[in-house]
Amino acid sequence: MITIKSPREIEIMRRGGKITAKTLAMLMAAAKPGVTTAELDKLADASIRSMGGVPTFIGYNGYPAAICASVNDEVVHGMPGPRVLHDGDLLSIDIGTTFEGYVSDSAVTVAIGTISEAAQRLMRVTQECLMLGIAQMQPGNRLGDIGHAIQEHAESHGYGVVRALVGHGVGRKMHEDPQVPNFGKAGSGPVLRKGLVLALEPMITEGTYEVATLDDGWTVVTEDGKLAAHFEHTIAITDHGPKILTLRDSAEHPDVARYRPAEEVAA
Repeated sequence: MITIKSPREIEIMRRGGKITAKTLAMLMAAAKPGVTTAELDKLADASIRSMGGVPTFIGYNGYPAAICASVNDEVVHGMPGPRVLHDGDLLSIDIGTTFEGYVSDSAVTVAIGTISEAAQRLMRVTQECLMLGIAQMQPGNRLGDIGHAIQEHAESHGYGVVRALVGHGVGRKMHEDPQVPNFGKAGSGPVLRKGLVLALEPMITEGTYEVATLDDGWTVVTEDGKLAAHFEHTIAITDHGPKILTLRDSAEHPDVARYRPAEEVAA
């Protein structure tokens, strides 16, 4: 069942989203060659708790850590551990915070040291996919408009769009209805309404969209071993369009209107 959040609930989620955003920004700065993913996990746990939140991921379906740390061909759910980050790696960090009973969820892919131009392009296009999806979160649009915008942009650059994993509603639980595919048909699906809060998370690959899960039962990798990138925000639909609840103040531009077609903006 799709739940609609009240202004009070969205405000709580915004405050929790600030904890998520500040922690993720700190991890982005700390992710350098020589650092282990376990060290980043400890930083995240301490940061979230210091601001009054609880790491959502710990214990979720048995997951043991505060973050997911996925490297190179790992799409999502990479478990932190002794793995050392090296120059040229791509690291996707996924993080969730529970604050006053509500969850905020966000992810980013970061460059470790100096990365290839191809990796830079993959990161850029994946982040653009996220913003294009967010731009479709207007009251009266349909859920399929989000996935269509993401898929069209990714595939126009020759990339794969993971089918096996999708975005989701978020609120008192990390995963709520509806599921939000990163692919689909424009004009299809439920109508988007004020008060709907979604976690959009394009997972884009250099090659095939097919994925596999490693023997640890968590880490999802590309089947062809090529790079993947992952960006995510928690967003609420308002009378004035989408409001990003996990925006990182100094790292991103909140103006999603620039990702919408000119005729939509004019309307």
